[in-house]
Amino acid sequence: MRNDHRGSRAHLLPFTGRLSRMPLWLLFAILLAILFLWMVANNGDYRIIFVATARGLDTTITVSIIAYVAAMLLGLAVGLLRISRNRLLLEVTSFYVEIVRGVPMLVLLYYIAFVGAPAVVTAVNWLGGPLIEAGVIQPLNVRQLDFTVRAVLALTIGYSAFISEIFRAGIQSIPRGQMEAALAVGMTHAQAMRRIILPQAVRNVLPPLGNEFVAMLKDSALVSVLGVQDITQLGKVYSASTFKFFETYNTVAFLYLVMTVTLSLGVAALERRLSQHKT
Repeated sequence: MRNDHRGSRAHLLPFTGRLSRMPLWLLFAILLAILFLWMVANNGDYRIIFVATARGLDTTITVSIIAYVAAMLLGLAVGLLRISRNRLLLEVTSFYVEIVRGVPMLVLLYYIAFVGAPAVVTAVNWLGGPLIEAGVIQPLNVRQLDFTVRAVLALTIGYSAFISEIFRAGIQSIPRGQMEAALAVGMTHAQAMRRIILPQAVRNVLPPLGNEFVAMLKDSALVSVLGVQDITQLGKVYSASTFKFFETYNTVAFLYLVMTVTLSLGVAALERRLSQHKT
């Protein structure tokens, strides 16, 4: 009997040890999450609101992932051009980065949605003018460009400027001697960048890239101003029709917090792991 008691205590030790190492803010956040889920399970209003707003999770996550992947690709291209020796490319990309970073994301969202999108449609129709006149293709209408697509485009452009600076800093953090050594053994500049510099730079910038994804996930709430049916928009519509603002925005905040805190903990774990590998 005594051995069973000791065995159960030994079995619980890893769990209690983990709890003792857990930050107090995280313990408090977990307790609040448990309390909120208990309220959802036992309160009819919260249960209805939770189901109604959670339908926007799919849109929120999809918009964030697509925009982030596109922003990373564009940001990497801009970051590489920012370290180019070509003066023209350097000035053009610097102009792009500084202008985009200087515009608030909400303003950029409105600009892309209501100014940029119509301009793109006009340009496409102008370029395809001969084909349109010949009846080969139909002219593009700005209403055919979905607001979700416009929102993704705005987030992509906005975050690509910040991500490009992360990539630029990561590339420049690699000692210049590695590039010189690669060139000395016969590699081209592109080969050295692809095989030696970029793999190390990407490893160095993974934590800040993760933080940018967390920031984009939060900023994706801005797409609700365009009527995109994300969590925030569904919460706004529901609260406006029921006047249950307290319950609705508690639920909206809870859903965002679960996603962002989980991602932030993942980024912190990744950062610790990378620092251990460096040492």
